[in-house]
Amino acid sequence: MNEIDQTINQEPLTVTHRSQIKRLPQRGNYEREAIYQILDEGLVCHVGFAVDGQPVVIPTAYGRVGDQLYIHGSPASRMLRSLQNGIEVCVTVTLLDGLVLARSAFHHSMNYRSVVIFGTATTVEDTEQKQEALQAFTEHVVPGRWAEVRLPSRQEIQGTLVLSLPLTEASAKVRSGPPNDDEADYSLPVWAGVIPLQVVTGEAIVDPRLQQEINLPAYVQNYTRSPSR
Repeated sequence: MNEIDQTINQEPLTVTHRSQIKRLPQRGNYEREAIYQILDEGLVCHVGFAVDGQPVVIPTAYGRVGDQLYIHGSPASRMLRSLQNGIEVCVTVTLLDGLVLARSAFHHSMNYRSVVIFGTATTVEDTEQKQEALQAFTEHVVPGRWAEVRLPSRQEIQGTLVLSLPLTEASAKVRSGPPNDDEADYSLPVWAGVIPLQVVTGEAIVDPRLQQEINLPAYVQNYTRSPSR
């Protein structure tokens, strides 16, 4: 976490009528640090918007720099072209931590951490800021990768559309712990508990055209999506 994040994280976000958690409000969290930790651990966000009255939700990768969330892609992308016009957008990120098995079918649930962001995206025109965003995308997926790869050329940067969404109207929602059964159901002879879930990596698959003398980088060998990474 950089110094900018440390300063921003001391102040919770202002709760709005859109970001306020209404269902089970005790699970809500408006602290920047909690929101940023979920965003930094996730890999895919879902971008929701409406075009000509038609709702659309698109999954895509993202990156974060301070209090800005970046998404990018081809200028031909319908999603990016639509968001470029200043329409309202809702972005969500969800981390699934476990399956909660209760004694009754009604109380089955999931342990999760999620973030919902509202706002209007703007186009990043500045070349330096675009490169910073592209670095954020790369480092968000694989920390340490940017320092080794060929950096984007000026033509590649110009051919990439980058949008910035301010993290000013957002909230986190978290469920953790065991099932919450009705008191009368705790005596039922039914197994109850949590099946933990997590993102795990398999053995890296080498590109068949990789030069033989190139060794497996430590950031690949030790890769994890753990929040402590």
